[in-house]
Amino acid sequence: MDSLITAAARALAAGDPIGALKRVALRDDAPALALRGIAMAQLGDLARAKVLLKSAARAFGPRESVARARCVVAEAEIALVSRDLGWPARALDAARATLEQHGDRVNAAHARYLEVRRLLLIGRIDEAEAGLAMVDPALLPPASRTVHELAVAGIAVRRIRTNEARDALGRARRAVRDAGIPALTAEVEHAFSVLETPAARLIAHGEERLLRLDEVESLLASKAFIVDACRNVVRQGRTLVTLSTRPVLFALARTLAEAWPEDAPRDVLIARAFGSMFTDESHRARLRVEVGRLRAALKSIADVRATKRGFVIAPRGAREVVVLARPLAEEQHAAVLAILGDGESWSTSALALALGASQRTVQRALDELATSGKVQAFGRGRSRRWTTPPVIGITTTLLLPTALPIE
Repeated sequence: MDSLITAAARALAAGDPIGALKRVALRDDAPALALRGIAMAQLGDLARAKVLLKSAARAFGPRESVARARCVVAEAEIALVSRDLGWPARALDAARATLEQHGDRVNAAHARYLEVRRLLLIGRIDEAEAGLAMVDPALLPPASRTVHELAVAGIAVRRIRTNEARDALGRARRAVRDAGIPALTAEVEHAFSVLETPAARLIAHGEERLLRLDEVESLLASKAFIVDACRNVVRQGRTLVTLSTRPVLFALARTLAEAWPEDAPRDVLIARAFGSMFTDESHRARLRVEVGRLRAALKSIADVRATKRGFVIAPRGAREVVVLARPLAEEQHAAVLAILGDGESWSTSALALALGASQRTVQRALDELATSGKVQAFGRGRSRRWTTPPVIGITTTLLLPTALPIE
């Protein structure tokens, strides 16, 4: 490797893409193309970065499998930053295997972290945790250890384990001091701020208040009867009743919980569950049927009793009934806004994958949010992306903070 390539790789490793470009911007050999691609990615020009990395992968000879594998890993990271969650995972696995086979421990671990982050984005937490367990961070440099701890914190946050998340971020903060990469330092500090931002809304006795993640954890550990509108489940202690596939029953459960300890009028229940502003005998008959189904679903933790004007929920063994909702008041599209809150640009297909919804459903939500000016789109056709300024604190863990030097 010549001196300019070495200097450019060191500049990228230190988080200085401009310094790297000054050394290789006019060169078109394979190592220079790869480094230019990584530098452009760090500067945010992802489209140009992708083109350069593809060119570099083609320019490397058949015997330079490690260099090509590093280009594939860099492409995979750009795909994740672009929220192209459909990027072929097999290509990343093959590149990681090549790097491990040739002893490139650092970049092989980086490839593993990319897959872990992708799994976190689409909600496959168990698989992400299993993948992370295959990497020993003690053998890695400070920048890689920081990324590892950020992934550990991301899993802990999604499992609502605040102390674990805080401990992991503490280790990340210590590691990033040794790494000395400004972008990575900012990422760690932003992740810390997430623990202090609203994670949910508590609705009880007709009042609302915002909760931090540690307060949500305490609430879930209590003996309260909780209607969790973030996950569409009803819980009390260790008993969990999932109503995610039964929206009518969940709407009834939430309406009853919001009215507790009073009863909920029949016309209110009908409006919330069936979306009808008019009430006739057919609606009342349907309401009786659905309340019977809800009573059967919740029989182990609560009863639903009829009153003169409606129904009231009566928990078994709980003195408090609360609703745990998303921190955004706009419940209908809160999940879409929460994901877009990371400040990155998302395609409708990636959003649909992350939300577990159909692409058409996501598109309708985006159109409504765009009409009210809460999201904006750029590009056309398959390159169309959606974005919004951060709405709530959600850590952005894919800022290309580490370099993939081509040796």
